[in-house]
Amino acid sequence: MKQDEGLSNVESCTVGDLEHLTTRHETKRNIKSRHAQMIAIGGSVGTALFVGSGQALAVGGPAFLFLSYCLMSLLVYGIATAVIEVATYLPIPGSSMSSYATRYVSPSVGFALGWLYFYSFGILVAYEITAAGIVINYWPNDVHIAVWITILLVVIVGLNLSPVAVFAETEFWFAGVKVVMIIGLLILSLVLMLGGGPTHDRLGFRYWNDPGAVNSYLIGGAGGRFTAFLYVWIFSGFSYYFSPELIVVTGGEMRNPRKNLPIASRRFFYRLAIFYGLGSLAIGIICSSTSKGLTSGAGNANASPWVIAISNAKISVLPSVVNGGILTSAWSAGNTYLYMSSRSLYSLAVSGNAPKIFTRCTKYGLPIYAVLAACCFAPLAYLSVANQAGIVFNWLVNLTNTAGYTSWLICTVILVRFRKACDAQGVAAPYRSKIQPYAAWICMVFMAFLLLANGFTVFYPGRFTTAGLLTTYLGIPVFFVLWLGHQLVAGKGQWLYRADEVDLSSGLSNIEAEATMWAEEERDKGQKRRELRWWKSIGYIWQ
Repeated sequence: MKQDEGLSNVESCTVGDLEHLTTRHETKRNIKSRHAQMIAIGGSVGTALFVGSGQALAVGGPAFLFLSYCLMSLLVYGIATAVIEVATYLPIPGSSMSSYATRYVSPSVGFALGWLYFYSFGILVAYEITAAGIVINYWPNDVHIAVWITILLVVIVGLNLSPVAVFAETEFWFAGVKVVMIIGLLILSLVLMLGGGPTHDRLGFRYWNDPGAVNSYLIGGAGGRFTAFLYVWIFSGFSYYFSPELIVVTGGEMRNPRKNLPIASRRFFYRLAIFYGLGSLAIGIICSSTSKGLTSGAGNANASPWVIAISNAKISVLPSVVNGGILTSAWSAGNTYLYMSSRSLYSLAVSGNAPKIFTRCTKYGLPIYAVLAACCFAPLAYLSVANQAGIVFNWLVNLTNTAGYTSWLICTVILVRFRKACDAQGVAAPYRSKIQPYAAWICMVFMAFLLLANGFTVFYPGRFTTAGLLTTYLGIPVFFVLWLGHQLVAGKGQWLYRADEVDLSSGLSNIEAEATMWAEEERDKGQKRRELRWWKSIGYIWQ
């Protein structure tokens, strides 16, 4: 196998000098473990949980909402362990799942996945900026939404043009706000459930009995209940989109990634269980699935099941606090998506699938041209200001509807091919999840099903429209065009690497030297000061 071009210019050095290891196009490892873990959970806890979950509750009822989020959390954890196992072996600068696809599956799959990431994240930046502008309008003001979009855009672009340590620290606190808010809402839900609100109305599981634990959707009977469950299950996936891949992207700029990536994987599951498992249960307890505000389409706190429950309990001020948290979520998501879009382009360039100019970094390790290229998507947010332009903007967003499930499906393929290559070549990976590769095969089946079922309601009698079909499935043919186009032009007739020819060695010596350096650094520092047990308990959630 030809040595990876992105690694060919690495300078050799001793372990003692490893902190100076650079290439002429390399990012720097300035993301700490606490940054990466909070960025990952911050990317998965967003407006979908605070607002979008209300739509799922209205369609499926509290039982299907809880079941769907629990099931999706298990599947996403399977994806997270898969991608982190792959990333831990070779967390090179410019790492992403597209670069691993190029290396372990085929160049064409990596090419298609990389460009899928680049345009999806770029478009989602504009989407999140627009969403944040809508959320701001929850508070009465006479400022045109274009002004808010401009302010949000300038801040997000400015943070991404800063050294990565600045971006990471900012996202750490953005995510911290969301974590504090969701924990506060869970405690409030328990209080309301037990009748501790101003009205002293003891909710218990009232709404599971009236209007009921499950709803029917589109049709009646068992078929309607199945339709409701499937709709909510598919819908719940949007809440988790790209959070496992985000951990991998940060791995390329993370300190001591071979140690910290597996830690991020383990803690990721606990946070999924707490925030989405308990969160979805709490929503179904404190808010009725028949509440009119759930389907209002307001896009701000007015459509949040938490705020509806707070308003019913006659608690003032808190709705504005929740809306502030929703605003932070949208703002943070836009910031993170721009980071992921730029690093996806950087990764493509390092792998030889994009112009080499995008590998160039500043002295702070910022891939400046990749960031500037990703920023070109952000002004699309202004399309939503005009009605007709807004239609165009919505079509662009539709390109990303299936991107998450497509990515997760490819991630399972990457893990399976990586495992086969390791077994064929007798390579012992530093981290092997106990649930893999079985979880990858299970997730592969379910993700393929969810990808194809994404727009299943359009096939129900009387609901088919060409626009509806394209809205839900447009991303799939775009991915195939990218994949097959590259295969026909540059694939050289090879659709899949054989297990014994997969490149498991290029750049490995530098990563192992780095791991040795980090281990020596930790030993030199000695044991850290003993922390109080109660502080450690908080730290597991916060860090």
